[in-house]
Amino acid sequence: MRLQSVSKRYGRGGWILRDVDLEVPAGEVVALTGGNGSGKSTLLRIAAGLSRPTRGTVAARPAVVGYVPDRFPADQRMSASAYLAHMGRIRGLSTSAASSRAGRLLDRLALVGGGRAPLRSLSKGNAQKVALAQALLVEPGLLVLDEPWSGLDADAHGVLDGIMAEVAGSGGIVVFTDHRESVTRTRATRTYTVGGGRVAPRGAEPRPTGHPPPSDVVLTAGGGGRVPRDPVWEERDGVLAVSRHASGVSMRVTRESVDALLLTALRHGWSVERVAETAVDHRRTPGAGTDGGPR
Repeated sequence: MRLQSVSKRYGRGGWILRDVDLEVPAGEVVALTGGNGSGKSTLLRIAAGLSRPTRGTVAARPAVVGYVPDRFPADQRMSASAYLAHMGRIRGLSTSAASSRAGRLLDRLALVGGGRAPLRSLSKGNAQKVALAQALLVEPGLLVLDEPWSGLDADAHGVLDGIMAEVAGSGGIVVFTDHRESVTRTRATRTYTVGGGRVAPRGAEPRPTGHPPPSDVVLTAGGGGRVPRDPVWEERDGVLAVSRHASGVSMRVTRESVDALLLTALRHGWSVERVAETAVDHRRTPGAGTDGGPR
């Protein structure tokens, strides 16, 4: 997909986007970052075909586009299943195919209350799950996501990560916005910054000489084996990757964020099993015992 000299303004107002050139190959996961009002959402709507550029063109857009807005209009009386079946029929599916596909997606996303839940009764996070499901009713060649993790629970974060990987792995394109560097670094294959009407690639930031390496942090359930509340580790500054397992959570984090993350873990009832640097010389983290665990 190629955006060529794309510019956008409304009426005689100022230019929101100006002469944007952007090429996104198949199989890529692209992140757009920038401040509020920078034009990220406008660029997403143009990429998805929901808004026409004032000038310029979008070429080679995939035939099937799935779009998740930053605000899903969930204040409706119909149930989640009825809404998705209706959207599926609009997109060319039969009633039975749309209902079946909707059911599988809602099960995968673990919608609280199930498909019979009225849209207007859903929390922000569960409404976001319905928004994701409608974008996936027909397998998209282009999946466009505007702040897609907003409000989602921790388990749904992992499901969304899997969905994005599946779309890209099948030769599709994923474009998303998020303001957190930890999210764009771990999920995107390319990152662009939007600002002042322009779009510029953001390259890999060089690690300063002598900068401490990342650290591995392993947390286990607190007293009695009860799994504590998950503060959604992926949203925490400095978290590079998260892996959940039956007994706890493993994370890779920046060295400078370790202390703050450990404090958060302890406040939420987690026990710290191990903190270890990932450097090849296996230097011990200050404060760690000989077995790598905390003193």
